[in-house]
This record gives sequence, C-alpha cells and structure tokens, in this order.
Amino acid sequence: MSTITLTPGDVSLSDWRAIYRGADVRLHPNAAPVIARSAQAVARIIAHGEPVYGINTGFGKLASIRIEDADLATLQRNIVLSHAAGTGEPTPVPVARLMMALKLASLAQGASGIAPATADLLEAMLVKGITPVIPSQGSVGASGDLAPLAHMAAAMIGVGDVFVDGARLPAEKALADAGLEPARLGPKAGLALLNGTQFSCAWALAGLFDTERLLQTALVTGALSTEAAKGSDAPFDPRIHTLRGHRGQIDTAHVLRDLMAGSAIRASHIVNDIRVQDPYCLRCQPQVMGAALDLLRQAATTLAIEANGVSDNPLIFAETDEALSGGNFHAEPVAFAADMIALAVCEIGSLSERRVAMLVDPALSGLPAFLTPEPGLNSGFMIPQVTAAALVSENKQRAYPASVDSIPTSANQEDHVSMAAHGARRLTGMVQNATAVVGIELLAAAQGCDFHAPLTSSDALEAVRSLVRDAVPALGSDRHFHPDMEAANALVRSGAVTETAGMDLPALA
Repeated sequence: MSTITLTPGDVSLSDWRAIYRGADVRLHPNAAPVIARSAQAVARIIAHGEPVYGINTGFGKLASIRIEDADLATLQRNIVLSHAAGTGEPTPVPVARLMMALKLASLAQGASGIAPATADLLEAMLVKGITPVIPSQGSVGASGDLAPLAHMAAAMIGVGDVFVDGARLPAEKALADAGLEPARLGPKAGLALLNGTQFSCAWALAGLFDTERLLQTALVTGALSTEAAKGSDAPFDPRIHTLRGHRGQIDTAHVLRDLMAGSAIRASHIVNDIRVQDPYCLRCQPQVMGAALDLLRQAATTLAIEANGVSDNPLIFAETDEALSGGNFHAEPVAFAADMIALAVCEIGSLSERRVAMLVDPALSGLPAFLTPEPGLNSGFMIPQVTAAALVSENKQRAYPASVDSIPTSANQEDHVSMAAHGARRLTGMVQNATAVVGIELLAAAQGCDFHAPLTSSDALEAVRSLVRDAVPALGSDRHFHPDMEAANALVRSGAVTETAGMDLPALA
C-alpha cells in the first residue's frame, strides 16, 4: 500500500483519491512548527483577557457568555460531547478516513490553534487504522459539519466507538491497545476539531472519484453497445467536436472512436448502410458524456480547493495574535459541487439505460427481441431493462439540488445553511444505482455483439467482452439473472472494465 504525505494546502486530487482507496497517510514534518506557533498564539490571546469566540465564550447563540479561564478545558470537552449528536448508519470507513485526513491537513496549516499533540494523535489514529464510528446523518452543512466531526473528536478523547480491522470497539480501549493516550483538549481545540467542512467534503470527494470511474466505464460500454447495434463511429469524428469546442465533448469523442478502431463489425456496414443516423443514445454520446465530464471537472476544481483550505472558526493568525471570526465553515461550495456531481451521475445512468432499451428493441437494434435466441419462450433482457429504468428514475428523484434548501438552526443564529452533507452523502447511493445500470448495459452489449459472430469488434472491446464472458456466460435459455447482474456490477465497481480496455480514458484533471 502506498503512503501519501500531506503537505498542508498543497495536496493533489490524485492523493486524496489514493487516500480514499486505502493509501496510508503521514503529515509532512514541516507542519509541526506551524502547528506549534498557532497554539502559542492562542495562549497569548487568552492572556490578553479579551473575549474571543469559542476560546473563552460559549458557542452559537451562547457566544455572549464569558467562560472563566479555569473552565476553558471543560468548555472544549463539553462542546465535543454535546455536539456528538449524529444519527443513522456509520459512515463507511474509507469516507471517514478521508475526512480525518482532510481535517489533519486543515489543522496543520496553523490557523486553528490546536496543540501539536492533538494533531499527532489524529495522525496516529490514521496510521494505526483507528477509525471513529461517525453517524452519517445530522449535519446541515454550515457552522461546520458539527455532529459528524464531534463524533470524530469524541473518539480522540476516548468516548464513543471506533472501527479497527473491521471490528467495532470502544474508543478508549482501541486507543489503549494502540499505545495512544486520549487527547486533552486545550483552548480552541474542541471547536477546531468539530468545526469545518471535512465531512461534507469527504463524501463529495468519494462521490466524485466513484463517478469518475463510472463515467469511464460507461464510455466503454457505450462503445460496445454501438458495436452491438452496428452503429456508426462517424459521429465521433473529431472535426465535429472541434467545431463546438467543449473540452469534455472532444475528449469523449476521441476515446469512443479509439475504442472502436479496427473493428470488423464496424467495417461490415460502412458501405451501403440504409440507416442514415443512429438514435441519440449512440450518436450523441460525446455531447452528453462530454458535458457530464466537464461538470465533474468543475466539481473537482471546487473540491480540490476546499480540500486544501481551512474551514473552522475562529481562525488564528499567529503573526498578529488575532482570532478572526468568519464563515469559512459554510459549505456552499461543496453543496454546489455535490449537486453538479449528482446531475452527472443521473445523466450517465440515463443514457446507459436508453442504450439498453435500444438494444432489446429489434426495430431499433436489428437484434433478436430482448437479446434472446428464442424470444417468447424466453424473456431474455426484458426485466433487466425494467430494473435499469427503475434505477434511473430513482436517481432522477435524488438529483434535486440539495443546495437550494435551507433551514434555520441554533435559535436562528445560524439562519442559512448549505445542506452540503446530505447533498454529498446521497452520491454514493446514486452511483450504486448507476453502476447497476451500466452493469446491465455491459451484459446487454456483450450479448448483442455475440450475435455478430464470427465478426469481432476492436481489440480493446473484444478484451472487455472476454472479461465479461469469463465472469458471465452468454445468455441462451432464461436462467436466474440476478447473479449475472451482480457479477457485472462487480466488474464496473472494481475498475476491471476500464483496465481491460487498456487505453487512457478521460479523467478529472
């Protein structure tokens, strides 16, 4: 397993992707003195005796209440315990680890005022595989992802549960077993840990990375479907797309043409094909998938900035011993990015389902009805297409923008929120739905190409078809279809389809 070294403020999108997919994490040693200077600045600010939000005052609507110096440590512990009020299923470990890494990189920029020992503990938990159990619901995406991050902070002080090697353990025991001491939260530390956008950002990044793989796979299945339907590669001619100018459209058209290069199936109907134009689900793939790619790239730019930023409050400026209250915790950029990703996921799945519907219709595809050698006696791909339609419709319902919603909280002190957390969290379910749709298309497209034997497709697409056939035999007579679908889903999720295609596919960068 690779190790990613976090250089605060300068972590690449590919590094965040690697962390999400299991890479180990270390903090760059240069961060240590920066963190120390920030903690020292907090000590000097307290010594000045002025009221400073979150350091020697209450929180939210209670900010006007001054806290005595003797109670400052209790204040920070109390905010962690009181704010750990999430609910719902635990956040998946890969997402929770990504959130921890995002928080560590943010704290290490020296604007949060935490003690070096607190950052060291967070890093050690990542290194030793101690992942807090973080309920997935309870954040409105403003004033920070308070409840989820409070659960992370609670584990750091030995409260609540954690996951270690797939087992759920009390945090206090897990820390002790790993030779770690629970954190003693100094002034500002509790607030710094639970204030910020890292929960929303982690979920959004997870959705982004999963959607990137989904889009790449859907380009491969789309090319295979084009071959199954004996469609044309002329709509992928680069001259068409250069005239319009959209980068995503140009990139997707290029890869679709390359995927079909050298195909005997395509060569068999170049001349004297009575069909003048293919249906939109084939012909307009570059326009739809390219637009989705452009949207994902925009979201990636936003999330890369957010991941390298500092989003807690107040922010500590050690050079001037100032603590400035602002609103970097408001996750509107993340909410917008998540909404864009949701739209892209929805359309990737929608176009894929349309290709499945086209393939099962003999009037459009020229193939046997429902892709079965004996229609009537057998139903073939009839109901898998219905399932695909159901999943696409579910995603349409989920794609409604989360960012247009808001609800006041904290006795109207926090009167506008982003809803970034659930906007980002829904992406995982949407990608799962779209993955199943693309998996169905993968099976249908391979089945359609089987009917063209002995003609074969390109080397790339034949490699993919062989991959499918190694996992799922061609469909003759009807059989239990669910295992076939699950096998195809696994190929899509794992990235095996894109790897087998063996070419560079459009990416986020």
